[in-house]
Amino acid sequence: MTSNSAPQPETIRTTKSRIACDGTGDGLANAALGHPRVWLEIDPDQGYADCGYCDRRFILAGGVADQA
Repeated sequence: MTSNSAPQPETIRTTKSRIACDGTGDGLANAALGHPRVWLEIDPDQGYADCGYCDRRFILAGGVADQA
């Protein structure tokens, strides 16, 4: 039996409340496969921020949304 649901977006734990996302992960290699760099601010009351381009979720380590 196969599932037709889309894979879950990537989740990244970070210790910084202001992060940049360009869709590549490392910022340089494969830049043509990413998206324009955007800066995201994690709201401490929410504990996470989602990238509007690639749907990555950045979770503030030790914050309210951190399940690790």
